[in-house]
Amino acid sequence: MTRAYVAETGNGSAEGERSGSRVRRLLDGWRGGPGIWRRGLVLAGLAVLIALVMLVHAKIPNRIGNLGSLTETFLPWLGLFVPVLLGLALWRRSATALIALVLPAVVWLNLFGGLLTDKESKGGNLVVATHNVNADNPDPAGTARKLIASGADVLALEELPGSAVGAYERALAGTYPHHSVQGTVGLWSKFPLSEAEPVDIRLGWTRAMRATVNAPAGRVKVYVAHMPSVRVKLSAGFTARQRDASADALGDAIASDPLKKVVLLGDLNGTMNDRALNNITSQMRSTQGAAGNGFGFTWPAAFPMARIDQIMVKGVEPKSSWTLGRTPSDHLPIAARLKI
Repeated sequence: MTRAYVAETGNGSAEGERSGSRVRRLLDGWRGGPGIWRRGLVLAGLAVLIALVMLVHAKIPNRIGNLGSLTETFLPWLGLFVPVLLGLALWRRSATALIALVLPAVVWLNLFGGLLTDKESKGGNLVVATHNVNADNPDPAGTARKLIASGADVLALEELPGSAVGAYERALAGTYPHHSVQGTVGLWSKFPLSEAEPVDIRLGWTRAMRATVNAPAGRVKVYVAHMPSVRVKLSAGFTARQRDASADALGDAIASDPLKKVVLLGDLNGTMNDRALNNITSQMRSTQGAAGNGFGFTWPAAFPMARIDQIMVKGVEPKSSWTLGRTPSDHLPIAARLKI
């Protein structure tokens, strides 16, 4: 028994020595030599470059392929480079790269850190929802049932083909007795609507509308909009000129509206960071940014990478904002609880 005990003690000691030697070798690789400062200069340069792109994204010109708007659409995803570069810096044992990585990490947290916290608060007296249902949606009735389950008092739909309008009207009629369809967008409400009309966003056909919702808590003007689509092409870059002109027109209409309590629901084909939407975002708040939890990405539905569907408010207080479950559309529906 004594011999067995001694043998076990010896083995443990040897194993401890081997473990300790590995730790010492690892530490020795990080100290004492100038190599930790000379290694990883390329990684450090990439870290600084990523930080600069996030810092000065508004200065990236749109003259060549709308590169600035394209960068701003996917700006949050630049943060993924930080852990990747961190792993490479540790592998290279580069103190220079590790220090440089502090810069993009701090910039990203400054830009988007607030979106990672839950800002939901209690209260509210109006629930709104919006969904680009997709013109090729094979199940309008099923999509309508999922949207009704959200509990929305006011529901906006975009990309309504004429052939499917009747199906949506029948499916939603029992919950929303008041509605108006203008062109390819529509508004359904539990409360009476008035002054429903199309909004000219310089397209030549109707993809935006507005109506006054006469809710128990007060009157609010609701805009529904579907901005022109954008495309990423190798030959032309981020083609968004028509979208940009329509966004300017919509912003002008909202700014001149005599009713100061305004809600915008729709597929804007742009994020809150995209400068092309400045005429809208400069006067309205995103419910997701003010009262949501997370980024609230909506497109593409299979793997959401950007929030291009928006609920924005002016003169109204957002209390909560969230993304709804998937439907047959390529967009996710979104909802928000507001206080008029």
